[in-house]
Amino acid sequence: MRSLPALRFVLRERHKATVHIDYHVEFQKRFYSVHHAHVGKKIEVRATASFVEIFLGDDRIASHARSHGRPGTTVTCSEHRPTQHQHLVWPPERMIEWASTFGAAVSELVERTLAKFKHPEQGYRACLGIVRVATQYGPERADAACRLALGASTVAVPHRKHLESILRSGLDRKPPPAPTPQAVPLDHENVRGGDYYDRKEPLH
Repeated sequence: MRSLPALRFVLRERHKATVHIDYHVEFQKRFYSVHHAHVGKKIEVRATASFVEIFLGDDRIASHARSHGRPGTTVTCSEHRPTQHQHLVWPPERMIEWASTFGAAVSELVERTLAKFKHPEQGYRACLGIVRVATQYGPERADAACRLALGASTVAVPHRKHLESILRSGLDRKPPPAPTPQAVPLDHENVRGGDYYDRKEPLH
C-alpha cells in the first residue's frame, strides 16, 4: 500500500456569483468584500471550512477567513472600500434619489436605512429590497405604507418585511383613524369655577 499523502485533502466548495453594487459577494448567506473596482463582474468563490477565496478568472482577487456567524454577516476588508462615495457605481445620493421617484416616505425610509450603517453602502441590499417592494406594489401604495411604517413602527428604522406586512394586509388602504375629540373648555358666565365654592358668603 502507498503511504498517506503528506497534506490532508481539503474539500473545496465552488460557487459562481456576481459582485454586488456594495462590492460584496454572497456565499451561503454571508457577504465577502472584493475591491470596489470589480462591481458587476462575474467571479467564482472557492471555499474551505476555514477560508473563502474569490477568483476573477484565474486571478485571486480576495481572501477572507470564512464566517460562521449568523446569516447576513458581512466580512469587509477596509482596502476594498472606495475612498470617496463618488467612486461607487451607486453613491448613497443616487440610491436616495431613485427611492424618491416612488414618494417622499419611500425616500425617507431609504435614507434612514443607509444612516444605520457605519458605511452607507452596506445598507444597499436592504434599500434595494425596499425599492423592489415599491416597484411591485406601485408608488402610491408603497409611499403610503412607508409613511405608516415610519409613524407606527416600534423600531427606529422599519425593515422591508414590516413594509410587506403592511401591504399584504392592506393597512395602507385603510383611512387614518379619526382624531380624538378634544374636550371643549367650559368658559361661560353661568359656569361657576372651584373658587366660587371656596368663598364664604352670608346666607340669606
